[in-house]
Amino acid sequence: MNQLEAKSYSTAHIEGHEIAKSGESMQSKLNMENTEGQTRVPLKEVISDCVKRWFDDALKEAKAGDIRMQVLVGQMYNSGYGVARDVQKGRDWISRAARNRSSAWKVSDKHPVS
Repeated sequence: MNQLEAKSYSTAHIEGHEIAKSGESMQSKLNMENTEGQTRVPLKEVISDCVKRWFDDALKEAKAGDIRMQVLVGQMYNSGYGVARDVQKGRDWISRAARNRSSAWKVSDKHPVS
């Protein structure tokens, strides 16, 4: 092993040790950088962000009076999909929808596919 290889090995060993201490795997650390040096976002985080934004959009429309969105928000609260699970808030939103339309309770038992 020449000096350059030894230095590269030593640097990689130290970086690997730091990654191991932080709880990340070396492979995941390497996979997070593309060829341009930009950090990539894991798919799990992208999906989580999309689901949260879907909840926020549905909540906005539900507050504006959209009965379908009120039921959806209730279902999302009941299942914890895109928001922290809160059964009471789920019931409240479904009740609000049912005041305007009795069929809201029928669809409230259906849950989004996860």
